Amino acid sequence: VQLVESGGGLVQPGGSLRLSCAASGFAFSTYDMSWYRQAPGKERELVASITSGSGTTKYVDSVKGRFTISRDNAKNTVVLQMNSLQPEDTGVYYCNKRWGVQFPWGQGTQVTVSS
Repeated sequence: VQLVESGGGLVQPGGSLRLSCAASGFAFSTYDMSWYRQAPGKERELVASITSGSGTTKYVDSVKGRFTISRDNAKNTVVLQMNSLQPEDTGVYYCNKRWGVQFPWGQGTQVTVSS
């Protein structure tokens, strides 16, 4: 199993970033997938999820209306579009399956929101 996150960077408050996760080594289309983030000094938290079948999405309250999760099962990718970014969105973002024992974590992608 391999999860490779990309797309992070430094952005000013109010800006946007598009994160991508390339998955391999498992039946991607059969798994609900999620994006997680870990802010400095804090535990990793669930940010957004998308189901395997219907593509139903869920978000933590703090990102609702600003972030959009999507997936492309043909390309084994899951994307997180982040708009109206705020300093509190700063952290390392990871993708992984939503339920059960997590796959080995990737290296994550750093998102820094600062003026």
